[in-house]
Amino acid sequence: MNTFKYDGTGGRDNRPPRESAAAVKICGLQDVEVLKSMINLPIDYIGVVFAESRRRIEPQKAAELRTVLMNWTALERPKLAGVFVNPTFEELEGIMEVARLDVIQLHGQESPEFCRHVKQRFGTEVFKALSFPKHETGAGANDTDATVLDPYLGVVDAILLDTYDPLYGGGSGKTFAWERIPAYAEWAVQHGIMLFVAGGLQPENVKQLIQNYAPDGVDVSSGVESDGVKDIAKITAFVERVKQA
Repeated sequence: MNTFKYDGTGGRDNRPPRESAAAVKICGLQDVEVLKSMINLPIDYIGVVFAESRRRIEPQKAAELRTVLMNWTALERPKLAGVFVNPTFEELEGIMEVARLDVIQLHGQESPEFCRHVKQRFGTEVFKALSFPKHETGAGANDTDATVLDPYLGVVDAILLDTYDPLYGGGSGKTFAWERIPAYAEWAVQHGIMLFVAGGLQPENVKQLIQNYAPDGVDVSSGVESDGVKDIAKITAFVERVKQA
C-alpha cells in the first residue's frame, strides 16, 4: 500500500517510488483455454462478469475458470472476482454457491449496508466501483469530494474508479478524466484501502497512468482484446508494462 501524500499536481515529482508493483486484474474472462495461456503471467485477479454485458457468463462457466485457478502452479494463484451491478442478495447466493468467488465487485448504487451484508454473509473481499463520465474535461475533475466514501469504511476492501457506460454501467473501454484520481487515492491511503483504476486502459497508456498516479491496482478488459476476444499477446504486454512501471 502506498504511503505518500498527494500534492494535487497530478504528477509524481514529489512522491517516493512504489513499494511494489501495481496489482493487475484481467476482467471479462470467458474462455478456459485463454485463462490457461496466462498461467506464467504475474496476474493478481481474474474478473468474470455477471452483470448485463457481452462478456457475461453463467455461474457454471465461472466455476470452470475457478477450477483452472485452483490448479495454478506456475505463480501465486490469482483471485477470482465477480462483477455485479445492483444484484439482489438471492442472485449473489446462487452464484456464490456455484462459483465460490474470492471477490465481489459491485458497480451499481449498492449501499454501505448492502456491502456490509455481502461481506458478512460470504466472507469475500468487496470492491466498490465509482464511475465517471467519459466525455468530461479535466477542468472540473479536481472538484472531487472523496468523503462520500466515508460510509463504506470498514465495509469495502478496495475502491475502483471506472468510466460510466449508460448501457452496462462500466466496461466502456473509454478513459475518464484522470485528474479525479488524486483525491480518491489520498482518501484510500489515509484509510488503508486499495485503489484500482479501470476504464480505457491498454498496453499503450497504462505505464503513464502508473507513473503519474501510482494506483494500487489496474483493471483491464477491452484494452487487451482483438475483435472482442482476449488476446494473449496484448495481455502479456499489458502485464509486463504494469510490473515494470
